[in-house]
Amino acid sequence: MHAWEQIQQTIEYIENHISEEVNIDDLAKMASLSPFYYQRLFRRLVKKPVAEYVKLRRLAKATEELLNKDKRIIDIALDLGFTSHEHFSRSFKQAFGMTPDEYRKNPITLNRMTKPELLLHYVLIDEGVPLITNGIVLEINRLQITEPINYVGLHIDMPAQYVDGLGTESGVDPLGNLWDSFHDKKVMELGLSADSEELGVAYPSSKEGYFSYFAGGKGVREAVSEDCINWELPPGNYIVCSFEAESFEYLVMDALYKAQQYIYNIWLPNHKLQTEPFCAERYASHSPDTTCMELWLKVAE
Repeated sequence: MHAWEQIQQTIEYIENHISEEVNIDDLAKMASLSPFYYQRLFRRLVKKPVAEYVKLRRLAKATEELLNKDKRIIDIALDLGFTSHEHFSRSFKQAFGMTPDEYRKNPITLNRMTKPELLLHYVLIDEGVPLITNGIVLEINRLQITEPINYVGLHIDMPAQYVDGLGTESGVDPLGNLWDSFHDKKVMELGLSADSEELGVAYPSSKEGYFSYFAGGKGVREAVSEDCINWELPPGNYIVCSFEAESFEYLVMDALYKAQQYIYNIWLPNHKLQTEPFCAERYASHSPDTTCMELWLKVAE
């Protein structure tokens, strides 16, 4: 068994016993490592100490449980292994900038800790051959477009370090807020069809230390405002990573992060390919029924 497989085994155990007390010695024994080397390897592969990872995964679960208003907050706290309402509220606010009660009253998209799939760091998949791992189906192909495709929508500038934290840190998700704003304006203000194909794009910003993110729909608008722009998917050869997940929320939070990490850190380097400095996310729509999407990366000439 490879080292990453041993750590993944303990990750799965933690996930299945998230409300129980986690004993480092037991996890280390499961991984056939000493407690010292287990914690060292876990931190290296997961980028978090074991205790912090467990806390952040419990808080991620809490964001889902709090949407059930029939369940008391104290019961959610105890079910997820927090010792008291105060302990839970303090941890939740530290991670997300609001209390569990505030979140329940006004649910918004939150950036939360994703359960790692270490397989995606070490397995190289062939083109056109789907990889199935823990609720995700991922496939990579090459496609060419000969004409530009235009989209109209909204954009914001984000601190560059946000890219590194996506999927592993907690907090309010500003990109989720941008998509909400786009959908509010999509038909009436931007003049797009309600069911038009949608595109999210991360690309370099003119502001040092930032990147830009565009959220829009397929179409053209001649007159653009300060916060509304046209963005063009240029013709060329593309690496297209398509993937599916069990739900829309899992698709745009967990699966998207894992697919990005895989294609940038594993697939492209192993194929010795360079891509243009943008990453496009293509969606049929942002409806709750959507469970598949694509990442488009243009191969550098």
